[in-house]
Amino acid sequence: MRLDYGVTRAPARLIFGPGQRRSIGKAAASLGERALICTDARFADLPVMKEILADLASHGVQTRLFSETQAELPLDNILACVDQHRDFAPQVLIGIGGGSCVDLAKLVSLLLVHPGPLSLYYGEFKVPGPILPVIAVPTTSGTGAEVTPVAVLGDSGRTMKVGISSPELIPHTAICDPELTATCPRGLTAISGADALTHAIEAFAAKSRPADPEMAMSRVFVGKNALSDHYALTAIKLIFANLERATNAGDDIDARSSVMLGATYAGLAFGSAGTSAAHAIQYPIGAQTSTAHGLGIGVLLPYTMDFNLPAATTEYAEIGRAIGAASATDSDLEAAEKAIAAIRALLAKVGIPVSLREIGIQDEHLESISTLSMGAARLVENNPRPLDPASIKSILTQAMKAA
Repeated sequence: MRLDYGVTRAPARLIFGPGQRRSIGKAAASLGERALICTDARFADLPVMKEILADLASHGVQTRLFSETQAELPLDNILACVDQHRDFAPQVLIGIGGGSCVDLAKLVSLLLVHPGPLSLYYGEFKVPGPILPVIAVPTTSGTGAEVTPVAVLGDSGRTMKVGISSPELIPHTAICDPELTATCPRGLTAISGADALTHAIEAFAAKSRPADPEMAMSRVFVGKNALSDHYALTAIKLIFANLERATNAGDDIDARSSVMLGATYAGLAFGSAGTSAAHAIQYPIGAQTSTAHGLGIGVLLPYTMDFNLPAATTEYAEIGRAIGAASATDSDLEAAEKAIAAIRALLAKVGIPVSLREIGIQDEHLESISTLSMGAARLVENNPRPLDPASIKSILTQAMKAA
C-alpha cells in the first residue's frame, strides 16, 4: 500500500444509512428555495417519491420533477431537461436514481451555469468553475456517481460514450440510503456490484506516479495513492463479503447496506485514483452490444486481472489476504492468483457471464474493439501494465474462450 502521497475529493456532506433519505428536504433547504429533481419514470411512480416531495415542501422548497431520464444518458435527454426547466431557475439539483440520474443532475447543473455546447467540457479539467449544488441520492450500488468528479453521457456524434471529469462535478451532498436499493432487481444488483468491485480493484492497482505537488491540480485521476488505497481496500472487503447475499436476498438490509457502503467507498477511491483496463475496453464493447456498463465490466474484470498479474502481484496479493482467499503463509504470487480465482468465482455466483460471446461479441469485433479501447487514454495510461492494441486483443481473446 502506498503511503507517501494521497488525494481525496469528496462531497461537502456525505450522509449514509437506512432511512437517511428523510434528510433530503432539510439538505435542499440549506442550499436553495427551488429544486429540480432528476429521476426516471420508475422511481417517480413509487410511493417514496411522494414522501420525498412532501419532505421538500415541508421545508419550503419549491420543486419541479424531470422523470424522463434515459438509460446511457443520451445528449438529447440532457438538453431536453435544460430546455424544459431553465425558466424555473433552480438553485439546487437533486439526482435520485441510478448513475444516469445523478449524472443528468450534474450535467444539467453545468449547462445552467456555463455556456454550451456540452462538448466544450469533454475530457478532464475543462469545467471553468462551480456549478449549481447537486444533491445525489443513489438507488443502486454501483457507479459511485454520488461522490465522483465524473459524468458520462452518450453523444450520437461519437462512437462511444464520452466523459466529463472535473472536481466541479462532485455533488455538494450525497445521501446514501440502502433502503432505496431494496427493490433493485437481482440482475441489476449483480452488475452494479460488479462495477463497484471493479472500481475498487482498478483503483487499488492503478499506476503509481511520482508525488508531483502539481499533480492533483492538473490531473483528475492521479493513480494509486494512500487515501484511495484505504477506500479501495475497504470497498473490496465489503462488496466481496456481501454481494452474493445482497443479490440473492434483496430484502437483507444489512447486506444491502454493506454493498452500498462499499460502492460509495469505491467511488471515493476511483474518484482520485481512476480506473483502467476493464473500463477502457468496456466503452467499445458497450457501444457494440448495447449492454449495461456493469455487465461488460463484470465479464472483463477477471481477464484484465490475469493480464495485469505480473505488474500488480503485490496489490492482488493484498486483496487476496484481505478477502480471506489467501493466507499469510502464501507467497505474493500464490495470494494474488487466489484473489483472482475468488473474484472470478464470486462473479459467476451472482450470474455474471464468463465469456464475451454471451453478451454478443463475435470474433470479427476484436480488432476494432482493441483499437477503439485505446481512445480512452486516461484509462489506458492508468493501467499498471502497459496497454496497446495487441495486448488488449490478447485480453479479449481470452475472454472469448470461456463459453
